[in-house]
Amino acid sequence: QVQVVESGGGLVQAGGSLRLSCAASGSIFSVNVMGWYRQAPGKQRELVATITSGGSTNYVDSMKGRFTISRDNAKNTVYLQMNNLKPEDTAVYYCTLRQSMHTYWGRGTQVTVSS
Repeated sequence: QVQVVESGGGLVQAGGSLRLSCAASGSIFSVNVMGWYRQAPGKQRELVATITSGGSTNYVDSMKGRFTISRDNAKNTVYLQMNNLKPEDTAVYYCTLRQSMHTYWGRGTQVTVSS
């Protein structure tokens, strides 16, 4: 059984920063991909960024330069550093872990950016 738990969301003013964390526990394989998705009100869930256990990253173009994904394999934890936040970044941010053809989702953490 795998559990994925996000933390670090909150309310921030436009131009501010937040750092999200996501800890995975349970039967974690050494080879996996962790990532972040987000879902804004009334919109579909969208990919933000992913990172492999080897450290390779992938970002959605619109978030390159403002968001940075990183991970600590020893802690099975992935981070999302978000800088220069904009009101349109307001969403529920979900963490995922994908391994052996299975994708595990966290329950999400709310990020609200005020103008």
